[in-house]
Amino acid sequence: MRSATISRKTAETAISAEISLDGKGHSQVKTGIGFLDHMLTLMTKHGLFDLTMNCDGDLDVDQHHSVEDTGIVLGQAFEESLGDKAGITRYATVTTPMDEALSFISVDISGRPYFVYHVDGLKDKVGSFDTELVEEFFRAFANHASITLHMNLAYGANSHHIIESMFKGFGRALDQAASLNDRIDGIPSTKGSL
Repeated sequence: MRSATISRKTAETAISAEISLDGKGHSQVKTGIGFLDHMLTLMTKHGLFDLTMNCDGDLDVDQHHSVEDTGIVLGQAFEESLGDKAGITRYATVTTPMDEALSFISVDISGRPYFVYHVDGLKDKVGSFDTELVEEFFRAFANHASITLHMNLAYGANSHHIIESMFKGFGRALDQAASLNDRIDGIPSTKGSL
């Protein structure tokens, strides 16, 4: 089974994550940030991977370190769980509606971190969650998973719905791009490596 366990401790956060790519969508997530827990649970459920994650962060300062470092650890765990990447589909593009919101997520498990984020119109907060941290989470994940990630919002009015559309779509795109295809012989690149 393709899985990984990563731990990371800094002066700002202590995080552990265990991921299994070939799971059933089960999760146990405790970051101390309710909205982030909700989004990671949705991502896991729709991405059909299993995730156990705990974060003890300096929430007395703000949510930034916990959200960004969660993205770092999850990205590292995702990359490690792919192994040598032989036989993976590599690419995925997913469109995900959530009520009035519609997002487009494209992933290339390229070995080259790159992040494009075109999401406008989010309110400053959803509950106590700072919505600017959505971009920080996905940037941290893309950089540490060494993937190319494009996130585009077509439209949407409700910030919760917009962010939920993105997290669900991201989980689905990761699942499709990481899925094994028996027609692919070895590494899916003319270079011979990713």
